[in-house]
Amino acid sequence: MSKKKVVIVTPDPRLREKSIKVKADDPEVKKIAEEMIQSCIDWENEHEFELSAAMAAPQLGYNKRIIVVREDMNNKDNATFIPLLNPEVIKTEGKIVKDYEGCLSVPAIYGKVPRPTKARIKAQLETGEEVRIKASDFLARTLLHEIDHLNGILFIDHIKDEKDAFYKLNDKGDLEPLDYDTYIKDNKELWPED
Repeated sequence: MSKKKVVIVTPDPRLREKSIKVKADDPEVKKIAEEMIQSCIDWENEHEFELSAAMAAPQLGYNKRIIVVREDMNNKDNATFIPLLNPEVIKTEGKIVKDYEGCLSVPAIYGKVPRPTKARIKAQLETGEEVRIKASDFLARTLLHEIDHLNGILFIDHIKDEKDAFYKLNDKGDLEPLDYDTYIKDNKELWPED
């Protein structure tokens, strides 16, 4: 039995590095993708009110361009994830909408992040086959969030100076505003370089 991988969290500097491209025929890529999927499931089992929608390899300390995305975002009982290698944003369009995002690597903080409602993504499957994805709404947001990880960007970076954009989950599973000056503004866990 392999040792359980722990999701790395801020301020770990590996979350701020750009990831390198991978080759589909590299056996390590398949192993990393399997670890990522298992980590998503393990994390979700420990968080009653939350769904693990996706993960990027840097969140397990691998600076490689791999993400895994849940097949059915509306069904917590379906734990099937699709690995995508070397994903790239080809185009974004639609309105910019602010919606809630959370991240396994930014524990206990959520944010209302502005993102386009549509995204076109190019990636490879584990077989090496190239796929093009036309995503909208939550899937587009999720893919853009994960591709940001591969470029060393966290969701909090998009809202760093917005005082009313940060939230926390209460013990009933509801989001409530987080006091910016107390918890966010000079938080070295979130922005160690500042």
